[in-house]
Amino acid sequence: MKFSQELAAGSPFAAREFIAGKDAVTLASDILALDQAAFSAAFRKSPMKRSRLAGLQRNAAVVLGNNGTTTDDVDVLFRAQQDDEPLVPEHARWALARRR
Repeated sequence: MKFSQELAAGSPFAAREFIAGKDAVTLASDILALDQAAFSAAFRKSPMKRSRLAGLQRNAAVVLGNNGTTTDDVDVLFRAQQDDEPLVPEHARWALARRR
């Protein structure tokens, strides 16, 4: 299932470019690859910023632990283990353990 449906151009409910047309696994992988600057740009003036990057990345790791199926997913989780925010590596390790 896609996170966004096609909406009329200019609709206040249209998905942001970063999210539009992605399935959960693809979006989770993309979120784990974000740095703070890219996160701020993608979600400028969005309520998504309330969760902060670390919270969103933690949730993305859980999504990949439950649904990830490709080598690329494993690679992004290995990289997430190097994050400075303790919450992200902890959940990346959990996700990797679930995939074994």
